[in-house]
Amino acid sequence: MGSMSMDDVMQTGRSTHARDLHLFSQLLLGEPFAAGSGALTLGHELRMLSNWDYAEISRCLAFADLHHVLVRVIEALQSSALGAMSPRVSSQCATVLAKEQDRIRRALSVLDRVCEALESAECSAIVIKSLDHWPDIGSDLDLYTGGREDQVVSILEKNFAAEILPRSWGDRLAHKWNFRLPGLSEAVEVHVGCLGQTGEHLNLARRVESRAIYRTVGDYTFRVPAPEERVLITTLQRMYRHFYCRLCDIVDMTKLVQAQQLDCTILRAAAEASGIWPGVATLLMAVAEYARVYGAKLELPAEVVSSATKGDALRLRGDFLRISIVPQAVGLFLRQVLCAGKHKNLRTVSRLSLLPGLAATAFIAYKVTGNDKGIW
Repeated sequence: MGSMSMDDVMQTGRSTHARDLHLFSQLLLGEPFAAGSGALTLGHELRMLSNWDYAEISRCLAFADLHHVLVRVIEALQSSALGAMSPRVSSQCATVLAKEQDRIRRALSVLDRVCEALESAECSAIVIKSLDHWPDIGSDLDLYTGGREDQVVSILEKNFAAEILPRSWGDRLAHKWNFRLPGLSEAVEVHVGCLGQTGEHLNLARRVESRAIYRTVGDYTFRVPAPEERVLITTLQRMYRHFYCRLCDIVDMTKLVQAQQLDCTILRAAAEASGIWPGVATLLMAVAEYARVYGAKLELPAEVVSSATKGDALRLRGDFLRISIVPQAVGLFLRQVLCAGKHKNLRTVSRLSLLPGLAATAFIAYKVTGNDKGIW
């Protein structure tokens, strides 16, 4: 990975998104309230924030929501000792926080009932991705189940009057279903029997199920992936599908590494078996380099550092922190295909071979119609 300077991150004169992302990163990474020049900079920015008008605060908080850090950002602002918010801004933030926490409570209540219904029918229910950002949650509710697709559809339709949302080509390949439940703003997304953009990972999916642990959030307890599988799922999503990170990914993985919850031996063995170890190492290095700018130090094993691919650091382009597609993402994809071929995993090779065509078709559709949802 390339090095990153503070100027690369801030770009405050050119982009309000960059300014906001810099502020959020200071609040959520490292020790932003420690003495030093960083603290002085943050204190100045917090005092500036108190002068923003209603529309600017709303836009800033919407950007925090897009990065799934809304609750954490507002709570950090409320607890800041470096610059008290004005009563007007404080009231606006409190209103947004209360609304978001109410949304989260309703979502968790439904998620708990969905998991209970699936488990009662002997369909495993493991919550993936959505709870990684706690006390925030994502914009939809993601589950993995080892049950049958017809069981899942029947349970959601009969027990919850769920509407099946249109499925893209990618959804069908990945055995992924999206449901809209009455009264729930979030879609419920269920991955059935496999993981990956084309459903190429069967063994990893079984591993997620067999090693799942229990986690209590709010008033509910869910089955979630073990820390190592959590990193693998995030890697698949960020390095092999979307090619960008949200700030929540960086904050989540920073805290996971700092808490020393990862067993690198287990992580590497599972990642190598799935052909994605270089992607895991590259993502961890990218996170470490970004977090280091804000004073958060991640001690990564030498094997992670040596296995990471070379490429540009995470850079804000548009709304998200982008990963270079050429050569970085392309190289990771090719190594995954070669690994599957080496192990004579024809199912994985055949499914991965569809991905470039699928991506190209989605790109063309987006350019022509402005929408790739039916494909990707």
